[in-house]
Amino acid sequence: MTSADASAEPLSPDSEPGYLAAVTDLLGALAYGELCAFSQLAKDAELAPTLRHKSAIAQLAAHELRNFTVLSERLASLGVEPETAMEPFVPAVDGFHERTAPSDWLEGMVKAYVGEGIAQDFYREVSTYVDADTRALVLHVLEDDSQADFAVAAVREAIAEDSRLAGRLALWGRRLVGEAITQAQRVGVERDALASILVGAPGRAGADLAELGRMFARLTDEHTRRMERLGLSA
Repeated sequence: MTSADASAEPLSPDSEPGYLAAVTDLLGALAYGELCAFSQLAKDAELAPTLRHKSAIAQLAAHELRNFTVLSERLASLGVEPETAMEPFVPAVDGFHERTAPSDWLEGMVKAYVGEGIAQDFYREVSTYVDADTRALVLHVLEDDSQADFAVAAVREAIAEDSRLAGRLALWGRRLVGEAITQAQRVGVERDALASILVGAPGRAGADLAELGRMFARLTDEHTRRMERLGLSA
């Protein structure tokens, strides 16, 4: 990946007003995503077929809530109300969840792994262009693998018991990738401050059009790998 020129990279979000707005957008978008992930996993827990599954999903939901709290605290430390930072991203994120409401707990697990995975990959890509402290926070929030491991095990176990599930879940995964990439594109371009992280601003390097194209290609490639790990065709 082409990263920002270190010599042009701000030392902190308060080094320039435009950059503070960009970091606020990044953390606000990520915080609202974590809040929605918590809410969705809590719903998935209610649909889980066994107490073992219900307990595991509830713990994953609790982890998302902790991530939300960490992001909210960072926003507050920057002098920004978390709700104010999240508000611009409510339509895009809510629209994604409305269009991809799972019909059962297995679809919820595929969504948690595949759909949320694409969003997480997008934020990892964006974090390449921010200051070191913000980048470390973003990567810390996104680094947990327990959700992925549980989703993969649960889906593979279900397919082993009923191979007919594979076709339906593969179709669902393909639908999710289109919706998730559309959401990432919408989030990335609708806010000028957030877009400036990717494309750059005076004194800050960003990605050119070719690199942006490669970024979205990487998102698609990672989706394919996730689907393969689930035992599903992409």
